Amino acid sequence: MAEAYQKSVCIKKVVDFLHLEQLTGNEESLNRWVVVPDVNRPGLELSGYFKPTEPRRIVILGNKELEYIQLLTPEQQWERFGSITDGLTPMMVVTHNNDIPVILKEIAEERNFPIFRTKKDTYQFVVDIITFLDEQLAEEETMSGELLVVYGKGVMITGESGLGKSEVALELIQRDHVLIADDRVDVSRVHNALRGQAPDILYGMLEIRGIGIIDVMHMFGANCTMKNADVDLIIHLVPFDSSYEYERVGGDMPSTVRILGVDVPRIVLPVSPGRSMGVLIESAVTDFILKQQGFNSADVFKERLTKQIEERAKEGQ
Repeated sequence: MAEAYQKSVCIKKVVDFLHLEQLTGNEESLNRWVVVPDVNRPGLELSGYFKPTEPRRIVILGNKELEYIQLLTPEQQWERFGSITDGLTPMMVVTHNNDIPVILKEIAEERNFPIFRTKKDTYQFVVDIITFLDEQLAEEETMSGELLVVYGKGVMITGESGLGKSEVALELIQRDHVLIADDRVDVSRVHNALRGQAPDILYGMLEIRGIGIIDVMHMFGANCTMKNADVDLIIHLVPFDSSYEYERVGGDMPSTVRILGVDVPRIVLPVSPGRSMGVLIESAVTDFILKQQGFNSADVFKERLTKQIEERAKEGQ
């Protein structure tokens, strides 16, 4: 498992995605980078309070900020606009299709600082841009394994090399489940969930020893692949060990493994010749779903066992 690393997104990508109108700055000004998934509504900075905060956020000017700016003298505007158009601030966006103050425009053009405009109201735009940045700048790790959607759950199949994880994935695809990624899974944290996807070069491909790389979409149909999915459950395959005491009755929800600060349920399944791993994984996922819904087969078995013991005790009296 690789270490997480900080991501960045070019403001040109932000502008294109949100369809922003550029008011100042040339093409070169679009080469700035956003590294913080947050925005700044600079009320304190406009009032003259410059205590150090995170300076690398996108600045948003809504109706309230623009109304307050009208109360400032030209000298105050020159001073305070300078602090929010520095080299660390990626860009500025004016909402409600408003015009920008004349002095702000002069400073931005002098510094080749990019300012944009949107027709959206401030609240909606803030929601849209933070959602976009959360996805683009999410922490990410690369994991080895198979990611599929089985009965609506994102299932990551892990285990040491040579256990047949790709072959298991192929069996599940043949049983109408959906492939997300084979061998390498790029996992990112978006809000409090993990999302996995394949690198672009590997999307829709599956490597089978003895056959080579197969194109799943062309072989089994377009419905057999998806771009990404949440990671809801990890099924870890291990070689069968006759000396190990495996779970036979079952219990509550499975143990968890922590990935990017998120606890993900994990089930360990032993691999041995003759076991249909596709069927076993389907059964494990179904059992997991039932436990999420409050039904536990182990509890039913224990109740039956207790009842039988009690009945035999009565017969022996």
